[in-house]
Amino acid sequence: MGTVTTSDGTAIFYKDWGPRDGQPVVFHHGWPLSSDDWDAQMLFFLQHGYRVIAHDRRGHGRSDQTADGHEMDTYAADVAALTDALDLRDAVHIGHSTGGGEAARYVARAKPGRVAKAVLVGAVPPVMVKSESNPGGTPIEVFDGLRSSLAANRSQFYIDLASGPFYGFNRPGAEVSQGMIDNWWRQGMTGAANAHYECIKAFSETDFTEDLKKIEVPVLVMHGTDDQIVPYDDSAPLAVKLLKNGTLKSYEGYPHGMLTVHPDVLGPDILEWLTS
Repeated sequence: MGTVTTSDGTAIFYKDWGPRDGQPVVFHHGWPLSSDDWDAQMLFFLQHGYRVIAHDRRGHGRSDQTADGHEMDTYAADVAALTDALDLRDAVHIGHSTGGGEAARYVARAKPGRVAKAVLVGAVPPVMVKSESNPGGTPIEVFDGLRSSLAANRSQFYIDLASGPFYGFNRPGAEVSQGMIDNWWRQGMTGAANAHYECIKAFSETDFTEDLKKIEVPVLVMHGTDDQIVPYDDSAPLAVKLLKNGTLKSYEGYPHGMLTVHPDVLGPDILEWLTS
């Protein structure tokens, strides 16, 4: 574990496990979490011989709590600084939710030879917010509500989000895990309130259409049909249509946090796609 310093002096925390000659798999976490959200996947791919790397986005986890830079261009530039510092080549980039947007923007702009494949899981592209060009999107009032709840009582807001729609624990018959809820809250409260507040705009209003069109490498798009955070119909199927070499894999009834709830399914599915 260590840090890399970006061009504006921000220290980005990262984990780097596994053989130096193993194919790198780089993980991009969701809002408002940290690289710890990838524990299950990092251990899984580590056991299969990969070199696994995950960073905390600026303002999140153990990275610097900066006053600015909480938008997708800077997030992608921070990833580029990390991949340059570690000299990662032919890497697989896997992004969840907001991290899916970050991964898409980075991969679209990456230097030749840096990226071999990408995986977007419950990811925000092409664009979340409702508009004339995206009539099936989520109304801006929903995101305004997230901002209001965060500003009013961030701690309780994070408990409520993890206890309810994020993992689908608000669905009848759901098997609720208090450990998952507590870990989600822990990761969120480690980060900075200003970064999390501004990141809501970044993940909801950024349009990744042109990024998706530019990506040349194969991309696996995975999404749960009962995603209450990033609705299925306005995300994964639309993203795949914009990709040159995209594959859609849908999971009936799975929630937004399906990587945590169903790691035994998602890990092997990603591995099968990578090695096929």
